[in-house]
Amino acid sequence: MFPEHDAGRPIVCLVTDRRRLCAGCSRTQVVECMMEQARGAVAAGVDLLQIREADVEAAALTALAARMVEIARGSATRVLVNDRLDVAIAAGAAGVHLRADSMPADAARRVAPRGFLIGRSVHSVEEAVAAGAADYLIAGTAFPTVSKPDAGCLGESGLAAIVSAAHVPVLAIGGVTLDTMARVAAAGAAGFAAIGFFLDDGTPCRSASPGPRVATARARFDTVKRLPNISRVSAG
Repeated sequence: MFPEHDAGRPIVCLVTDRRRLCAGCSRTQVVECMMEQARGAVAAGVDLLQIREADVEAAALTALAARMVEIARGSATRVLVNDRLDVAIAAGAAGVHLRADSMPADAARRVAPRGFLIGRSVHSVEEAVAAGAADYLIAGTAFPTVSKPDAGCLGESGLAAIVSAAHVPVLAIGGVTLDTMARVAAAGAAGFAAIGFFLDDGTPCRSASPGPRVATARARFDTVKRLPNISRVSAG
C-alpha cells in the first residue's frame, strides 16, 4: 500500500518537464527554475515530486535529484525519479516511478532500500493487474490533451475500470485540470499526477505558485467524495 495514505485525502503528484517549464531559459537557469518549482511544490504540500527528465545524463540527473531531495527534507513531499532506479538510490530519493515497459516492480523491490516507494505507469486494466509490487499506479491518458485530443484516452469509465482492478492507489494523468477534477474523483482515483496543471503562462519560466490550485483541487475531490448518493462510474 501507499505508505500513510489517507483514503480521504487525494494524492497530488507534480511531474517535472524542464522544456515546458523553461522554454527560453539557459541550461543554468532551467536548473534553478526547477529548484524554484520544487520549493513551491513542497510549500503547497504536494505529496510526490516526480523528476521525469529522461534525456539528462546520469551524473547530472543524480545531482538534480539530490538537490530536490534536500529541498524536500523534513517535509511530507517525497521525491521520485522517473524510471532510473540507480539514480533514485544514489540521490537518496524516496522512490522510483517505473514506465509501463520498464523493469517489473518486483525486481526493483529486490534491490531498493527498505521503505522505498515504487510506482508504475499503466494504460489498461491488464497492465494494472500485472503491476506486481508497485505501491501506486499512474493511469493515463485520462482525458484529452493538446497532444492527445481524442485517441487513446481512458475517460471516466476507463479510469474507473483500472481503479477497480488495482489493489493500490491509482492516480490519473493526462488532461487533469480543475474542470476535470470532479471526474477524476468520481472514477474512484486516489489523486492525480500532472505537468501542465502546475505551470502558468509566464515566459520564459512558467513556474507557478501551486498552493491555491492544489487547495482547490483537493476541495473539489472532497466535494465529490462527500456527495450523498453519488454513483461510481461503471467499470463495464
